[in-house]
Amino acid sequence: MRLLIVGGSDAGISAALRAREVAPDTEVTVVVADSFPNYSICGLPFYLSGEVPDWRNLAHRTVEEVERKGVKLLLDHTARAIDPASKSVTVTNSAGHSRILAYDRLVIATGAMPSKPPLEGDNLPGVHFLHSMADAFRMQQHLTHTPPHSAVIVGAGYIGLEIADALVQRGVPHVTLVVRSESVLRTTLSPSMAQVVEDELRRHGITVAKGIAVESVRARGSRLAISGTQGYEATTDLVLLAVGIRPSTELAQTAGVITGTQGAICVNREMATNVPDIYAAGDCAETWHRLLNKPTYLPLGTTAHKQGRIAGENAVGGRRQFAGSLGTQVVKVFDLAVARTGLREEDARGAGFDPLSHELRVWDHKAYYPGARELCVRVTGDRNTGRLLGAQIIGHWRSEVAKRIDSFATALFHDVHVEEMNDIDLSYAPPFSSPWDPVQMSAQAWVIADQNSSKIEKTL
Repeated sequence: MRLLIVGGSDAGISAALRAREVAPDTEVTVVVADSFPNYSICGLPFYLSGEVPDWRNLAHRTVEEVERKGVKLLLDHTARAIDPASKSVTVTNSAGHSRILAYDRLVIATGAMPSKPPLEGDNLPGVHFLHSMADAFRMQQHLTHTPPHSAVIVGAGYIGLEIADALVQRGVPHVTLVVRSESVLRTTLSPSMAQVVEDELRRHGITVAKGIAVESVRARGSRLAISGTQGYEATTDLVLLAVGIRPSTELAQTAGVITGTQGAICVNREMATNVPDIYAAGDCAETWHRLLNKPTYLPLGTTAHKQGRIAGENAVGGRRQFAGSLGTQVVKVFDLAVARTGLREEDARGAGFDPLSHELRVWDHKAYYPGARELCVRVTGDRNTGRLLGAQIIGHWRSEVAKRIDSFATALFHDVHVEEMNDIDLSYAPPFSSPWDPVQMSAQAWVIADQNSSKIEKTL
């Protein structure tokens, strides 16, 4: 059995390792476009901030560790075309020399690419993207050799906020976030929760310019001049374009692989494509949404690892199915941890639910024990059934926010109703929580809000 995998990040390496675990006699080759297989792209902002001083520490596993598992890594090779009839892939190395690799089964794990808006000047010196180790090295060189006095970040998703944090830690005096929408983390948080994040950004001296689409970047001497809608003008030393990503599917399309949601590769829950013996996983592929019961596009590292593992197992004869994603995420923004799972109210309504959301502010542990900090917990449930649909939490990054959003995610995974959150046996000691954990107190508050809204409706 010859298993060929294109892509050496989360999904590709997970597929390779799982295939070798299940079928140790399989010949596994991974085609990697650069020299950095299995590196944590999610860790790049922390390398740039200086919190991770050595970029080598971003490797989940070294090349030697992967190869010791019996996986052959073909570094600095780019896959150009797939011929499903002959079961072969044409690849070129960094010198431009071509070769053809044969396969019995193929996993496409080409990931995603930065979205590039129609923006004049996006290739100027000082204008950066951040999606690869090479991107990080270029930006690190800029920050080290010509330290900027100011920076403009276009986009206020996870990468934009993490880089804003990183630049402040690096001592950049003036950092501005420019966002097209009317709030940061628009697709992640409800507006009221996003406002908490904006307040934290401003508390650390970051300017947030909302409702502005950047249209051009021009060189102005040694600096960069930015123009946007609503008459927006700014002059800066560094620009980061962080307006999202798109699935990288050009290779898959050479084989006749069908794409779907947001241009991602269509796969079934076994991660198989429409072309026999070709699988796909990770940020290039669709994701089965566990709540919506349909494919969507949720590019996340955690999802890529899971999908890759399933694709690798099934490529060597397994029949495992992807259980689905809930979009569970967490990000650190200065002193805050910001987390969500499941559906926001607006998403739930669009999916045909009758959602009700309720926010509760509560201490992360017993207030009499020193160091108690406030959490803001927003619970969304279905009024018709009482079913839990989603949750958002914001609090100090040491307040176990990630642990608590994981409690909600686990409940969502098992289709728990909001009231049933009270039955879960959660841990308690005064330095860590309360007899009723904030997760449960917020569930109780939602039930009361639901009952009150029902009474008001009956009165009307």
